[in-house]
Amino acid sequence: MRSIFTLIALCFFGFLAEAQDPHYAQFYAAPLQTNPAMTGVHSGRFRVALNYRDQWSSVLDNNPFRTVGASFDIRHRVGRSDYIAYGFNALRDEAGPANYTRTSGHLNLAFLKQLNGSRYRTNDQFLVAGAQVGLGQHALDYNNLWFSNQFDTGTSSVDQSLASGENFDQTSSAYLDINAGLLYYALFGDNASLYIGGALHHINGPNLSFRPGPSEPIYMRWLTQIGGEIPFSDEMSLLPAVIVQSQGPSFTTIFGANLRFTNRDWREVAIRAGVWTQLSNELDSGSAVPTYIVTSILEMGRLNIGLSYDVNAGTLSQPTNSRGAFEISLIYVHPSERRERVKCPKF
Repeated sequence: MRSIFTLIALCFFGFLAEAQDPHYAQFYAAPLQTNPAMTGVHSGRFRVALNYRDQWSSVLDNNPFRTVGASFDIRHRVGRSDYIAYGFNALRDEAGPANYTRTSGHLNLAFLKQLNGSRYRTNDQFLVAGAQVGLGQHALDYNNLWFSNQFDTGTSSVDQSLASGENFDQTSSAYLDINAGLLYYALFGDNASLYIGGALHHINGPNLSFRPGPSEPIYMRWLTQIGGEIPFSDEMSLLPAVIVQSQGPSFTTIFGANLRFTNRDWREVAIRAGVWTQLSNELDSGSAVPTYIVTSILEMGRLNIGLSYDVNAGTLSQPTNSRGAFEISLIYVHPSERRERVKCPKF
């Protein structure tokens, strides 16, 4: 049984070396993890976002992939109608029985340039440029792995007291990581908006190698996003969105929409529900593997609580019994003073 888990761990380790960064199905609820240009793009004084994702528990039992993220961003007015925003975000990702972990933290800076409108009107347009600079490190628990030199052919068993013959360090060296992005958004009323953005992650190609000698750079990841809000009435609207991202040989897109209903009270409560589709390529065949995501979000004034569940389909449905990932998000937006108030799209 241990050798089976070891094989799974090594397979996942090989996959992780070439695959995408960890990402959230609720990408719209992890703004600073998605695009540095989303720093400060909210309707309040400051924003706190927390995200948690649990994936592959149907296969790995007590050793699933777990991704935890947190961010904080705050905005200040510059001049008559422009803004500067700054904050930080942190991410920790744990993968499989080998406890392969990725830890990173970034400082964020963004400038919001108003293209037309004013803070007293709702038909505003903004162009936002953002950047992130931070540190990251990868680690692996070698106590949960064994290698061919530790396999005793006479007894057909593993003896981990034997030398592995592998030249690995316990962790990778801390590396500098630089990301940048742009975002444009336009508001056409209280419940109508459009936004388009893009970002580049790991621009400097940081080295994550566990071995001395040759460098193993992290592939640069690019993404594009588009979304908005389409009103049906004062109480109901649709929030469609698409995100496309690629990193080395890996490619993923998520598209879908949340339907939003609000009671329009002064202490506004709203609910959202939606269905999304994620398509990811198989590295060997290049064919798309679908996942369907069911989402629900409760808005209670300053607080948004989101839940989602991934349902695997295609080649992943049988080995996982269609059980994919569970995800929860929490966003708190502190209200701003009137002169600092900015109209922003709903994500």
